[in-house]
Amino acid sequence: MTVTILAAAVFCAVVSFIHMASIAIATWRFRKPLRKPLLEPAVSIVRPLCGIDNYGQETLRTTFALAYPDYEILFCVASADDPVLPLVRRLVAEYPHVPAKILIGDDRVSTNPKLNNVVKGWHAAAHDWIIIADSNVLMPADYVQRLFANWRDDTGLVASPPIGSHPEGFWAEIECAFLNTYQARWQYLIDSLGRGFAQGKTMLWRRADLEAAGGIEALGKDVAEDAASTKIVRSAGHRVRLIDRPLVQPLGHRTAAEVWHRQLRWARLRRASFFLYFAPEIFSGGVLPTIAVAFLAAQFDWPVALSAAAYAAFWYGGEMLLAAAADWDVPLLYPLYGITRDLLLPALFVAALEGNGFVWRGNEMQVERMQAQRRRVLASVRPRVQKVADGSRRKLRSLRERLSEH
Repeated sequence: MTVTILAAAVFCAVVSFIHMASIAIATWRFRKPLRKPLLEPAVSIVRPLCGIDNYGQETLRTTFALAYPDYEILFCVASADDPVLPLVRRLVAEYPHVPAKILIGDDRVSTNPKLNNVVKGWHAAAHDWIIIADSNVLMPADYVQRLFANWRDDTGLVASPPIGSHPEGFWAEIECAFLNTYQARWQYLIDSLGRGFAQGKTMLWRRADLEAAGGIEALGKDVAEDAASTKIVRSAGHRVRLIDRPLVQPLGHRTAAEVWHRQLRWARLRRASFFLYFAPEIFSGGVLPTIAVAFLAAQFDWPVALSAAAYAAFWYGGEMLLAAAADWDVPLLYPLYGITRDLLLPALFVAALEGNGFVWRGNEMQVERMQAQRRRVLASVRPRVQKVADGSRRKLRSLRERLSEH
């Protein structure tokens, strides 16, 4: 039992230190003064479109209101029947002083429908610097300057993770808890250690760098274009950097199924593309260390419920401080959203291990098959992970029942 107590204490100490270090580093990144860009060349902004997202008009309109001296916009649509086209045509007509084109067509260069949509925009771009930005990114007036402010001599790509905003309903708040105080926090910790990952929401490329790797079509080597981008940049001896003020994605209403399937898709992509980074995710939430604290409290005759509640307040209070420092919304029920997110994490982890398929915008896709060594690792950890996931499912079911009573 002594060994078990020691292991639980060490586990709590280590994960608590990493948790608070990640909060401190992310807070510093979000609060430090914005740097002035060292260069301001002409840029082409490629925005792939497919359907109308929540707040679609607001996000697309911001593309025309950038305080940047020389840029063009290339809207890429795969189908001439896409419902987003009338909206985009109205915006183009409303801002005749901004160079903008609508490109329609589907170049099947990969199994990734987004990449297939982007290809024509890349080839049509008039400038040597190209930004690929998703349609649901809300661009601030200094959007381009923020990207160039992080470009250095050793940079091969500048990106930004999405920050959820304008949540409507319980599950949209859960998605904010995933995007903001969890995923963005970890990404900025890793980026600050010099191992940044590309994020497909926004990517600033120097055309020559990607052309040297085989052109835009080379991003089809992985099922996700951002994973392929990361590998290309690193193989060239360059760094992926994240901007210091991450960009906002308005969420609107979300259902439980939408949040689950989106998080599962990303988890399976991380597992397939960067398995060694994915594997520790099972320990990244606050549920396991809170259980460990409750166990330690029972061993030392401390109040178990009070000890667990105090530790949860420490864990999720730190995340709330991060959100406040970053000027994100901090709902009073955030601890409930954070706990729900962390109860889902083990189940997502198991589901990511168990399957390879996902559906993205109506397209069925497959991540790459796991290699033999990955299978051996998974076979050894799956029973323990499944046990944790089952416990999390039971806790989440109980939480839902209590919420329904109120």
